[in-house]
Amino acid sequence: MEKINHFIELTRIKRPIGYMLLFWPCIWGLTIAFDFSNNTQIFLKFVILFLCGSILMRSAGCIINDIVDKDFDAKVARTKSRPIASGKISVKLGLFYSAFLCLIAFFILIQFNMFTIILAMCSMPLAFSYPYMKRFTYWPQLFLGITFNYGLVLGWTAINENLTIIPLIFYFGAIFWTLGYDTIYGYQDLKDDEIIGVKSTSIKFKKNPKIFLFVCYSIFLICLLYTGYKMNFSYIYFYGLALIFSHLFIFQILKLDIKNEKKCLNIFKSNNFLGFLVFINILLSKIII
Repeated sequence: MEKINHFIELTRIKRPIGYMLLFWPCIWGLTIAFDFSNNTQIFLKFVILFLCGSILMRSAGCIINDIVDKDFDAKVARTKSRPIASGKISVKLGLFYSAFLCLIAFFILIQFNMFTIILAMCSMPLAFSYPYMKRFTYWPQLFLGITFNYGLVLGWTAINENLTIIPLIFYFGAIFWTLGYDTIYGYQDLKDDEIIGVKSTSIKFKKNPKIFLFVCYSIFLICLLYTGYKMNFSYIYFYGLALIFSHLFIFQILKLDIKNEKKCLNIFKSNNFLGFLVFINILLSKIII
C-alpha cells in the first residue's frame, strides 16, 4: 500500500486539474471537427480515448518532470515532499513507471488514424524536453503551452485526417491560454524560484502580471472568435464568448493577487471550468442551428 500511495502521489492522479487541462484542448479539436449528424458513438469513443491518453501522458510527464527537477524540488517548500525529491522513489523506478505509462498510452494512440499517430509521435520530444526549459529561458510556460495544447490538433486530425488553418489558429490561441494560467500558477513559488535561480514568465512579468495576462487572454479570445467565424458557428457561440471573456478578464485577471498563493491556486484551478465552458460553447453551437 505504501508503494501504491507513492505511485499515486508521483503521478498526481488525485489532482485531476493537470490531466483535465491536457484533455480539454483534445476535445475542443475533436468537437470542431466532428459532424454530429453522424453516429455520435464514434465521438464518445474518441472522447474516452483522449481522456485515457491525457491521464497516462500527464502522469508520465509528471514523473519525468520530478526526475529532472529533483534537486530544485528539494529546495522548494511546496515540492520538497514529492516522492523522488524526498527519496521515497528512486530515479530508476521512476523511469520504469514513466516508460510503462507511455507504453499503455501508445496502445491507445494506435486506435487512431496513421496521420494522427505520426503527429502524436512528433510531439514526444516537446513533452519530455519541457522540464529543462526553466534552466535556459524565462519562457518555459510557452513550451508548456505548445505541448499541452497539441491535443487540439490531434483531435481535429482524428476526424479529418488533414490540417487546415482553422485548428492551427485555434491551437495558437490555446497556447496563450496556457501561457496565462501557468504564469498564475507560478506565482505560488515565486520567492523560492528566485532564490534557486530557475526562470519563468511569473518572474519575468512580476511587476506587471495583469498586463501580460491581458495580452495572453486577448490573443486566446481573438483566436476563438476567428474559429467561430471560419466554422460558421451559430449565434449561440458568440454569446457564449461573453461568459468566457468574463471568466478570463474579470475572475482571473481583475481578482489576481500574486502575493496571495491560495488565490493564485484557485484562479489556476478555475481554468478547468474554463475548458469545460469552451467545450460546451462549441458543442451547442454545432448542435443548435
